[in-house]
Amino acid sequence: MSEPIITAATVSLDVDAGPDPSSVITHLAEQLGAAGRTTDVRELADAALAREAKSATGLPGGIAIPHARVASVTQASLAMARLSAPVNFDAPDGPADLVFLIAAPEGGASEHMKLLSSLARALVRPDFVTALRAAKTDADIVALVEEAISPAAPAAKPAAEPAAAAPAAPAESATAAATAPATPATSDAPAADKRLSIVAITACPTGIAHTYMAADALRYAAERAGVDFHVEPQGSSGTTPFTSDVIAGADAVIFATDVGVKGKARFHGKPVIASGVKRAINEPDTMIAEAVAAAGNPHAAVVRGGDGDEADGQATGSGEPGLGKRTQQALMTGVSYMIPFVAAGGLLMALGFLLAGYEIANSVVDSSMSDATYYALHSSLWDLPPGGLGQYLGAVSFAIGNLALGLAVPVLAGYISFAIADRPGIAPGFVAGLVSLAVGASFIGALIGGLLAGVVCLWISRIPLPQWARGLQPVVIIPLFGSMIIGAVLFMFLGKPLAWITEQMTSGLNSMSGGSAIVLGIVLGLMMCFDLGGPVNKTAYLFATAGIADTATAGAAQYEIMAAVMCAGMVPPLALALASTVLRPRLFSEPERENGKAAWLLGASFISEGAIPFAATDPFRVIPSMMAGGALSGALIMAFGVELRAPHGGIFVFFAMNAWWWFLVALAAGTLLSAVCVIAAKQFGHTRAAVSAPDLEAVPA
Repeated sequence: MSEPIITAATVSLDVDAGPDPSSVITHLAEQLGAAGRTTDVRELADAALAREAKSATGLPGGIAIPHARVASVTQASLAMARLSAPVNFDAPDGPADLVFLIAAPEGGASEHMKLLSSLARALVRPDFVTALRAAKTDADIVALVEEAISPAAPAAKPAAEPAAAAPAAPAESATAAATAPATPATSDAPAADKRLSIVAITACPTGIAHTYMAADALRYAAERAGVDFHVEPQGSSGTTPFTSDVIAGADAVIFATDVGVKGKARFHGKPVIASGVKRAINEPDTMIAEAVAAAGNPHAAVVRGGDGDEADGQATGSGEPGLGKRTQQALMTGVSYMIPFVAAGGLLMALGFLLAGYEIANSVVDSSMSDATYYALHSSLWDLPPGGLGQYLGAVSFAIGNLALGLAVPVLAGYISFAIADRPGIAPGFVAGLVSLAVGASFIGALIGGLLAGVVCLWISRIPLPQWARGLQPVVIIPLFGSMIIGAVLFMFLGKPLAWITEQMTSGLNSMSGGSAIVLGIVLGLMMCFDLGGPVNKTAYLFATAGIADTATAGAAQYEIMAAVMCAGMVPPLALALASTVLRPRLFSEPERENGKAAWLLGASFISEGAIPFAATDPFRVIPSMMAGGALSGALIMAFGVELRAPHGGIFVFFAMNAWWWFLVALAAGTLLSAVCVIAAKQFGHTRAAVSAPDLEAVPA
């Protein structure tokens, strides 16, 4: 560095900087501004406060180390205040009187973390803390700090603390040493220096955004912690499984999933930390630390694997989720496998409408099948139907899409059952879905039938069998008796009541008009924007796609619901793109502005997850703002009577809308409202979210 990281100008002794962390951090940022270390005091203070809001930086011993990384910082710097009136930074033992603000320039990740870890290691030394409190002048503080964080700084007690006597290592290695499981005093040096190895699985219902964001967040956190790390994102772009050597060498495993883990049995017996995928995005450092602790804890929860065990990737004992969470994960697993069939089938059907007209779905030529199916079977390129080539290609496209969409219900039930009972549950689950279609129970039957099929198969798998019969259990016994039991239950008991519920729901939707339809649009809009691709969002989407899946019963109400859901789901990424790149870029950090550029295309494509980077750093301002715009868009769609016959595609399926211009009006209104709301919330709120997801550093304890 060309200049020291701390100078007398950035130190203040025995000052009253205010009653709360906000005042103290602002005071320290102003010190750095006066010293020429930052060109924007407000941006630095806001970034540090946003970081503080996510995880308090108070340490035991009356110490706090708020920190931030922003573009306005010209070089990595320290500001320090010794407070005459201690301030609460949420440390476990009370308020802090020694506060350091660590400021690093954007792009200075290694400097930032090296500074943070070096200072944190020094602050656990009683002699260093005592010297800070006894210092008489600013120059004394500067000398103490520079000596403590210097690469050649000796430890106060070299014989008792060999780690501190060594030259300061990069942050990764230092953190690894601090977080590795404790070893006996007689352990040799190589064992003490052994790096832990952690593996992780990330997965979300759609496999589009959360999956990969969680993987990246955990990877960054592992780098900061200095542990060996491997991650297997089980997403829509395909999965590259771990090698057997990687799994064998793993000390612990992290399951950050909202759906079932593929190949959970591979990790049988490994210590496990399990959570939803969003926690890995929001708290990656905490999860890595928990995995490190589990690796050294003989009583930690471990993975159960095998055909007869749960397939949700959760741990036994204290790590096992409750019934509600397990049910939610099973349902989300089914939805995640169903969505590709719905998207592909629906888009192919929409293309068929574009080429051959909406009449292609009718049964005019042959009452036993749709015209599309008839022309696909009885015509060819050499024997075209009356409407010519366009009608033939449209008929083929519609017929393929209709068949693909027809698999949605069996796939939903099959993979709900799979999430509960693993592979042996797939066949009975598919049977439950097919029976649901046969009795008219549709998606409601698939949801109930899939859950029951999984439970039945899990129960059968736990029945003790003779040794000679165990090999038949997963491939014959469970599929056979599971299919027989669930099929009989649906045909004989549950099928007709569930079909009646489905029929009443369809009739109720078809009869909706005026105010009731607008209220429904508002509710759907709120749901689509509430968790941006999470369970509530997917519930609204499933409700909409279930309505249009059966072309024989779908009416205007179902198509309007689909339009409302898609329009509202497009609002969050588009609104944040508008706010961060056009209306008020200065309210957003540089990473957020880059995310905003990508969010234009994500929003236009109906990928709500494009808003997650913004919501993850500032949920209390972003999510309510997005819900306001989503509710407005949903209400306008229902008021305008816009119908949409495609379940996915965003603005690129405008041809499947009856009034695409009104769709754009509703979308623009919701987008503008959300953008204005989020700008107002950030501009007039106490802080701005100025730290991106990779900036959520762990605070050494």
